[in-house]
Amino acid sequence: MTLEPSTDNTRRIANRLRRAHGQLGALISAVENGGHCRDVITQLSAVSSALDRAGFAIVSAAMKDCLAEGDDSELSVEELEKLFLTLS
Repeated sequence: MTLEPSTDNTRRIANRLRRAHGQLGALISAVENGGHCRDVITQLSAVSSALDRAGFAIVSAAMKDCLAEGDDSELSVEELEKLFLTLS
């Protein structure tokens, strides 16, 4: 399964990752500049959540593609399950 660059789903995933990228940059700055612990942890949580949501969206897309393709899919059900569980 590959992510097609022109699909709405791929654009949404890329946007999530861009937001996470911005949040990560803010987090790094806060750590380097002695940010308040509460703010750093809140930002860390936001980055983690954004990455998790992007990962779940990617696995979800893979599951949909595999179901649509039937037996000719690149990923087995076991591989999809393993991918999904790596996010938990």
